[in-house]
Amino acid sequence: MKEKIIAFVHQLLVYDYILFGVAFTLFLLFIILAILLRNRFGIAIFCVLLGFTFLVGGPTIGYIELHKYLFKNSTKLISQKRLHFVDAILVRGTLRNESKFNFTECEVIATVYKSTSNRLKNYIYKIKPLKRSAFILRDIPKDTTKKFKLFVEPFKYSKEYNLTLGASCR
Repeated sequence: MKEKIIAFVHQLLVYDYILFGVAFTLFLLFIILAILLRNRFGIAIFCVLLGFTFLVGGPTIGYIELHKYLFKNSTKLISQKRLHFVDAILVRGTLRNESKFNFTECEVIATVYKSTSNRLKNYIYKIKPLKRSAFILRDIPKDTTKKFKLFVEPFKYSKEYNLTLGASCR
C-alpha cells in the first residue's frame, strides 16, 4: 500500500497540486463563513457541509476530469482473433493521442467479460471480467496513432464474450 501511495504522489502534476490547493482553500473559506454565520444555525451547517463536500469531492472529481482533459486518448479495436492452438485471444488495435501533450507512457488494457442477452447481467459481468491483460506503450507524440498487438492469455472460456479496450496515459 505504501508503494502505491508513493507512486501516486510521484505521478502528480503541477495542475493536481493547484487543484488540491483550491479545494482546500474553498474548504477553509466555507468553514470561516460558517463561523461568521454561527448565529444562523441552518446557514452555518449548510456552509460546513458544503465545505466538506468541496474538501472530499473537489479533488476526487477534479482529478478524474482534469486527467481526462489533459491526457485525452482513444483506442480502437481493429480485430480480435481466438487462437485455437493456444488458449489466447490476439487483439489488434490503435491508440490515438488526442491531447495537446506528448505521452511518455500509456497503459493499454484489454478486458474480456461474459456476454448474455440480459442487460443487467451484462452490467454485472463488466464489474467482474473474465480476464484482463495490459501492456505499456511508450513515447507517443501528440496527434499521432500507434498500432499495437496484445495477447489475452490464458483464455479458456468457450461461450460468448465481449472484449473492450481502454488506455490510461501520462
